[in-house]
Amino acid sequence: MDLADATLDELRDALAPVIATNAAFDGWNVQALDAAADSLGVDRDVAHLAFTDGPVAMIDAWFASIDTSMVARFTPEALAAMKIRQRITALVEARLALVAPNRDALRRALAILAMPQNVARGAKLGWRSADAMWHAAGDTATDYNHYTKRAMLGAVYAATIAVFVQDESEGWADSRAFLARRIEGIMKFEKAKAQFLARTSHRPSLSRFIGRLRYPAV
Repeated sequence: MDLADATLDELRDALAPVIATNAAFDGWNVQALDAAADSLGVDRDVAHLAFTDGPVAMIDAWFASIDTSMVARFTPEALAAMKIRQRITALVEARLALVAPNRDALRRALAILAMPQNVARGAKLGWRSADAMWHAAGDTATDYNHYTKRAMLGAVYAATIAVFVQDESEGWADSRAFLARRIEGIMKFEKAKAQFLARTSHRPSLSRFIGRLRYPAV
């Protein structure tokens, strides 16, 4: 792509991974942004326009690029051939592989997002990543399951990342084992929930009763 005519969104997409590489040394700051702009031949002032919200905007764009690259690693057919547990595991492990070259930048990013003024933004980014993983895995839930699945996966991913940034085991074996245990927990919860709902599906429901009062059958 010719970045000379790129939109600001396209510039963010192009610059974000390069900023992350520089952030490992310079931190998530103007120096990392300028170095990334110089390496891609982008005017620094224009690059600054793409990240007017500062470090959090740079981290946001990097995480978005990870979401995109994660999905691109798999064809829909490849994911469809896996069981749901395998899909989620493969997607999370793909994310780990993508951020692995920039673990120092990731540590710095997590420290920034942990600041009180950035906690809400960090939670939003975590939700977005969990949503991207469930969407890639083929989840189409639109009821409360949509939210519970993403909340649980977001928590598992955040915990796995906390282990991953300190993991010195070969091939991140400790992180993979940690992830496997947490996903096993999700699967057991989902199974128990399905069994509970099956047992209670014919019990009287106050919400259904009120719904019938509001919208009686014709």
